[in-house]
Amino acid sequence: MDFIEELEWRGMLHQLTPGIEDHLAESPRKAYIGFDPTAPSMTIGNYVQIMLLTLWAKAGHHPVVLFGGATGRIGDPSGKSEERQLKSYEELDNNLSFQAQQMHRLLTNNLGAIAGAEFSSMAVEEGKDYSVVNNLDFYRDMNVLDFLRNVGKTLTVSYMMAKDSVQNRLESGLSFTEFSYQLLQGYDFQCLLKEQDVTVQMGGSDQWGNITSGTEFIRRNLGEKAYAVTTPLLTKADGSKFGKSAQGNIWLDPDLTSPYDFYQFWVRSDDADIPKYLKYFSLRSKEEVLADAATVEAGEDYGAIIAIKQALAAEITLRVHGPEGLATAERVTNLLYGRSATAEDLRALDAKTLGSLGGNIPTFEVSPEALAAAPSLIDFLSELTSIVNSKSEAKRAIQGNAISVNKEKVTDEAATLTSSDLLHDRYLMIENGKKRRYLIVVKD
Repeated sequence: MDFIEELEWRGMLHQLTPGIEDHLAESPRKAYIGFDPTAPSMTIGNYVQIMLLTLWAKAGHHPVVLFGGATGRIGDPSGKSEERQLKSYEELDNNLSFQAQQMHRLLTNNLGAIAGAEFSSMAVEEGKDYSVVNNLDFYRDMNVLDFLRNVGKTLTVSYMMAKDSVQNRLESGLSFTEFSYQLLQGYDFQCLLKEQDVTVQMGGSDQWGNITSGTEFIRRNLGEKAYAVTTPLLTKADGSKFGKSAQGNIWLDPDLTSPYDFYQFWVRSDDADIPKYLKYFSLRSKEEVLADAATVEAGEDYGAIIAIKQALAAEITLRVHGPEGLATAERVTNLLYGRSATAEDLRALDAKTLGSLGGNIPTFEVSPEALAAAPSLIDFLSELTSIVNSKSEAKRAIQGNAISVNKEKVTDEAATLTSSDLLHDRYLMIENGKKRRYLIVVKD
């Protein structure tokens, strides 16, 4: 596979340095992408660059992940309108440790998908299939005078000032700390080429200035040639930033964004965004991806478009959250929107997933004492919740076979609720008709 051609048909190529095609054709190469550990998890915005590393490996090259143990302590001004709040060293170290584990899992799943292996059965090894470097190792033993002599002397102020990341911040303010970020990123590239023969740096288009600072470092200090590739910044059809929902960031950690919410992000995406998402994130064949993209762009077969969105959501959720995460996402989707969900499906959900349903359906909180004191289900529905407006309405709903508790129909007007009905000792799902679902949370 030709890496540049792959990026071109996927619409993932923004800029590249001259000569890179010949460079890649000569032999397998190493390329890196930097990830600063400024958040507790990576997001689907980061997943664009993880896909870039994946396609690099697919083309027969060796991907290198550079974690910014040092640069994360400085703050990248690229794409920011104001100074970043500095994180504590402890927080950054914890983030880096977590993201390193996260990266291994995501690359394992992606590389396994490329190889056509059974899920997670492919043995992906750090150091063999990909490499990880912490750029703090480049600076740990360097004092400020060494930095100014060996790093700061490389680029002129006028060269640094010409970068968009600097120009865009001159009016709002830019500290010397963030101004120096491109020096560190440039020196990173120099160290990686010198120590590990990494000749290519990749990233988003907002990183072009920092990346080309690195190629300049290598030209001036080592007298060698290095190369750069960037992807376009991915935006939605309405122009808004990719990777966010109404609730905020879409994280790659299930504790921050549940598999269900992750799955639903793709299913609920605007149809106009799906062709681009297919090209960026699907690892199916080019022919399949382009055929699905054409179907969505035509906009004529609504049922086919829904199926394509669901298939894309399933493919990405499987790679990010694994078979169990995908099963949970599909089970919750069926519980909330389908008609074939059973009591067994509901009981299969863990407590955390059940609790997360509260963000998707109306929720009522009651105390254990109130639950125990309710004489009947009719009293519970009419007095402790607003599922129905009166006892007579509750009675008619039961008579009409409309009320279900935990996916089981209630036909007895004298039925009661007890603690034994609770799922995980805390939750109930009550339905009134086919589409009205409610979560009951019993808490002190």
